[in-house]
Amino acid sequence: MSKVMIYRRFERFWHWTQALLIFALLISGFEIHGSYQLLGFGRASQLHTWMAWALIVLWIFAIFWHITTGEWRQYLPTRKGLGAVIHYYLIGTFTGAAHPYRKTSKAKHNPLQRLAYLFFKLMISPIIWISGLLYLFYNDWPQFLSASIELGSVATVHTGAAFAMLIFVIAHIYMATMGKTMTSLIRPMITGYETLDEQDDVGR
Repeated sequence: MSKVMIYRRFERFWHWTQALLIFALLISGFEIHGSYQLLGFGRASQLHTWMAWALIVLWIFAIFWHITTGEWRQYLPTRKGLGAVIHYYLIGTFTGAAHPYRKTSKAKHNPLQRLAYLFFKLMISPIIWISGLLYLFYNDWPQFLSASIELGSVATVHTGAAFAMLIFVIAHIYMATMGKTMTSLIRPMITGYETLDEQDDVGR
């Protein structure tokens, strides 16, 4: 067993900055929706817009990093071992069973995580961004667009995607606490290092 660099510096920066921005967007977004009053509508709306642009810039850098480093391959879906991982999360984790997936630097995410992250990147995120930008630039819509789409429908889609994002965040946090200890899966995303079987890591 040896300590292996799993999450590189930019990857950790991108992860935690994205998390902070998403929390800020959820808090300000649900206030804009009228769920509660915390900052006031004007400040919440302004914060929501600023955080949205910041997240877009972050994602542009993250996409570039994933492409140039080849890390995009980490999210390719696979059915190998998927059933065992699902069984573990449904039953095994409550009976003390060992996790069936062995993480390596070349395969950080188990099959279920890959599907979840892929759904986040290809479904939830695009819907949020498209509906959010449409809402933000409503006054600049061309005639054919304003004649075929109602602003209320765009808002409804955006809110629905926000709830999907919230569910994803809650599930992500919950599953991050399902290691040997409450912080064993969170610590590597802070330090970058995780103790792994060196031979297994090289063999992947």
